[in-house]
Amino acid sequence: MLTLGGRGPRRGSSLSNLGIIKDGALLVRDGLIAAVGTRAEVEALPEARVAEKLDLGGRVAMPGFVDSHTHLVHAASRAEEYELKIAGASYEEIARKGGGILNSVKKLRAATSEALKKRAHAALKQFAACGTTTVETKSGYGLDVASELKILRLHKELAAEQPLEIVSTFLGAHVVPAEYRGKTGGAERYIQLIEENLLPEIGESRLAEFCDVFCDRGAFSVVQSKRVLQAGRQWGLEPRLHAEKLTRTGAAQLAMLMRAASCDHLEHVNKSDIQALGKSETVATLLPGCDFHLGLKQYAPARALIEAGAIVSLATDYNPGTSPTLSMPMILSLACTQMHMTPAEAITAATINAAYALRREKSIGSLEVGKQADIAVFEVAEYREIPYYFGVNHCWMTVKRGRVIHAAEQV
Repeated sequence: MLTLGGRGPRRGSSLSNLGIIKDGALLVRDGLIAAVGTRAEVEALPEARVAEKLDLGGRVAMPGFVDSHTHLVHAASRAEEYELKIAGASYEEIARKGGGILNSVKKLRAATSEALKKRAHAALKQFAACGTTTVETKSGYGLDVASELKILRLHKELAAEQPLEIVSTFLGAHVVPAEYRGKTGGAERYIQLIEENLLPEIGESRLAEFCDVFCDRGAFSVVQSKRVLQAGRQWGLEPRLHAEKLTRTGAAQLAMLMRAASCDHLEHVNKSDIQALGKSETVATLLPGCDFHLGLKQYAPARALIEAGAIVSLATDYNPGTSPTLSMPMILSLACTQMHMTPAEAITAATINAAYALRREKSIGSLEVGKQADIAVFEVAEYREIPYYFGVNHCWMTVKRGRVIHAAEQV
């Protein structure tokens, strides 16, 4: 059993400390972990004698994955763009022709809430089947008042209707919408719309916990991003940031200046960014699924970030354009083979460090007394086999708050 217990986020060599208990056991009461230890220690407790027992048969148990960066609510795939990318078109070339994010915006605006919810429910079942128990999800495919609010309200409904924990993020500043493009001051006018028409409603209705901005070439500048994040904070939304994905803009430095919960992507960080992140409380969330799907050769410098002492986490970046995967085990495989993280480092980055990225480290991300009983069980001989079998899902059971939410057919 991998417990990942201990104080503070994992940095440097501590990323490899999985808190392994051989022949381990948990006692769960009212959805929370009441005791952790060896089987002998836990079974000796008076309460354990009358508890319902679930024998995992020697399988590997660990904290449920915390997927701290997804775009769950969208209307359709962008498979047509996949072929264009294979033929050599770049992400930015596709975007300039009305594809990319704006393609998803067009489809989402036309979709009903019922259709969007049905698609999201199906995806959440697949997340659970891969061992994920908490999912952060962003708006950003609406880019107008009605559509952005539609997405955020769906986050709230989905959280109430199914067992996975959903953390809602407002990403209204994803890109400048088509109706504002090519107009003088278009980006500023759109930001004004966010400030005056979206954030007040989001804040008052508590539709999101975080405010995110895509700070990059072709999206929003550092100055514009800071304005949006400051406005979000005034309405109680903590900042996080899409940073240094296509080119270095200074977004990672902005994230640290704003004390953002996380800065995500980071393919183009430089040495000074890496050193600063090593001393920062802002989590460096890496998204190798995006680089893999786009066929990019440059992944985020995970080894340099770890050696500098940064709080490194991993997420799927599940979205229809650049990372259409729900599988955290596949992300672990990519982290190991493409970014040279060890299996232990990757597991830590996808659990306890990802919990810090969502500021939920007190309730999820490790198997410790008082935390939610969020558990992923894998049909493998040892934990290194989880990323070793790439593209294969060996998740045997997923438990959220002490309740089985996914089980393989043989269970």
